[in-house]
Amino acid sequence: MKKRVFVSSALAFISVLLMAAYAPGLDLSGMDRSVRPGYDFFAFANGGWLERVSIPADRSSWGTGAELSELTDQRVAELIQKAGAPAGQDLGHSGGSSGPEARKVADFYSAYMDEASIEQKGLAPLTPILQRIAAIKTRSALAAYLGSTLRADVDVLNNTQLSTDNLLGLWVAADLKEPTRYSAFLLQGGLSLPDKEYYLGSAPQMQSIRDAFETHIAQVFGLSGTAPAEARARAKRVFALEEKIARTHASVTDSEDPVKGNNPWSRGEFGSKAPGMDWNAYFEAAGLGAQQVFVVWQPQAITGEAALVGSESLEAWKDYLTFHLIDRSSPVLPKAFVNEHFGFYGKTLAGTPELPARWKRAVAADNRALGEAVGRLYVARYFSPTEKAAVQALVENLRAAFSKRIDSLQWMAPETRKEAHAKLAALSVGVGYPDHWRDYSNLQVDKGDAFGNVWRASEFDTREKLAKLGKPVDRGEWVMNPQLVNAVNLPVLNALNFPAAILQPPDFNAKSPDAVNYGAIGAVIGHEISHSFDNNGAQFDSHGRMRDWWTPADYAHFKASTAALAKQFDAYRPFPDLAVNGEQTLAENIADVAGLAAAYDAYRMASGGRQGPTEQGFTGDQQFFIAFAQSWRNKMREPALRRQILTNGHAPARYRATTVRNLDPWYPAFSVKPGDALYLSPEKRVRIW
Repeated sequence: MKKRVFVSSALAFISVLLMAAYAPGLDLSGMDRSVRPGYDFFAFANGGWLERVSIPADRSSWGTGAELSELTDQRVAELIQKAGAPAGQDLGHSGGSSGPEARKVADFYSAYMDEASIEQKGLAPLTPILQRIAAIKTRSALAAYLGSTLRADVDVLNNTQLSTDNLLGLWVAADLKEPTRYSAFLLQGGLSLPDKEYYLGSAPQMQSIRDAFETHIAQVFGLSGTAPAEARARAKRVFALEEKIARTHASVTDSEDPVKGNNPWSRGEFGSKAPGMDWNAYFEAAGLGAQQVFVVWQPQAITGEAALVGSESLEAWKDYLTFHLIDRSSPVLPKAFVNEHFGFYGKTLAGTPELPARWKRAVAADNRALGEAVGRLYVARYFSPTEKAAVQALVENLRAAFSKRIDSLQWMAPETRKEAHAKLAALSVGVGYPDHWRDYSNLQVDKGDAFGNVWRASEFDTREKLAKLGKPVDRGEWVMNPQLVNAVNLPVLNALNFPAAILQPPDFNAKSPDAVNYGAIGAVIGHEISHSFDNNGAQFDSHGRMRDWWTPADYAHFKASTAALAKQFDAYRPFPDLAVNGEQTLAENIADVAGLAAAYDAYRMASGGRQGPTEQGFTGDQQFFIAFAQSWRNKMREPALRRQILTNGHAPARYRATTVRNLDPWYPAFSVKPGDALYLSPEKRVRIW
């Protein structure tokens, strides 16, 4: 028990130190005022920080968001330990809660931390599943096993989680055409590497990763008891199959497009449109036997993967399934598997030198399994009604500013303007945490079964999602945990979620000047509101229904503006051989430009139409733009940055901070003139909303 108290006390001390670093206002020491703002605004705002800060050894990147995540994880670990402590034990003044859910949170964490028990069990927890794989003798049995692996682990429009290492992924969400009911969306999957480019790309880095991946597969088989020669042979079969799967996949850009993705297939159409798979066996095993209509997001991938189920040898598929089971389970297997998993996915793919501490991995797993139960502990201790009210007021100010921007658009026809206002007015905003908490009473957690807890949590989550099918849509549901440092726009629900963890310093500080708060958290709020009107969000009306509510001329104007923004980002080249993909990152870039513009207007409204007062030697406008750039401070290891550029819908942070060059007020604020590297002539500044 003494060790538990020491760990909790140490985390509390670190938490205090981190919070002490977030003084109100701008971080002046993090700036480099020798850099001219018009040449490199990111370095001007963050150069001092970039110079003095190193990426922690257990991270692939580091920045404002990572610092907040680290602080939040330390707080959560302390809360979990308090929830699991014997009655009467003093763990300091952290918040906490008793009761069945809190006990499950603590028991899940305890099981994950019990490395001695995990080591002693070896691969025994996987034995029944490995035996099922070994017993596959027919294509129908293969389809049934594949169906049993289907999980609700993808999300197209909310968390933009487009990948799963299961053959297919399931997303249960409001139907795009009829958002009062839930639909079952099927997405491509089956790859261990982040994207098809990693299998098919010709760059030397990709070939190096492929070689390392094949070695990793062989190592996993070797650790599982397979002789070296056979392990290498099995690895070649697995890699060859994954490469064939990759060739069927749609690109990230195409996968982000809801028009291309909204392809309803009846149950009976799967046999003719995607032959090779015994779809009846698959859907029955997946718990979808009664579902008659699915939305197939990437039809060519579903067709291609089904064909591979029918054509590739059962031996190859069984090797593939065995590897995927063990590889996915590695975090709750003996240390040799943990280290091998991190050696490839952490070091090779992300460039991270050091495995994160066990407690950090346990917190992350607990968040995935019992996210809202953990969130209840967090908000009870760290998110006050006063903070919630202050953020809600900011949201309404941003909504009012965006409404005025809609009115000022001279190119927009009255009928389009009316629909835009209706959508903005109907936008539902959740701040901090959901109104109704998730019920985990049907999730079994065993203090002595780390693997079983993770497995059952995944099954529990999928069962809960499947149970929504056929029921009315809950328009108040959240897709993010309160303890997540992030925010989200839900286009089909026409709603926003701002989790509690992002609503703290330095992103939001009640003691900071308005200019700083509007430049930081205000831009985040504006960003999420603007997602309702980005290239994807603009396709949904005030009810969340995907329909065309634009006049042809208005939409043509909108598309021309977004094309100019895509071209602007295409020109950013982090590496000589790799540029930002302006089309792939377009939705986020639109939200950045429009959100920052709305945040600036809201800040000016809050200041009575004038600049805010000069603070720390900077005018109100300067504070606003510097705060925005400081909110994007970030450093990434090269492998992680390359991965982001290839697979992520967000541009690298440096270029998101450079969004300021599209706003007219930035130019006089910093005396940016023609000839400066970031200068854009007025006609080239992108103005979308």
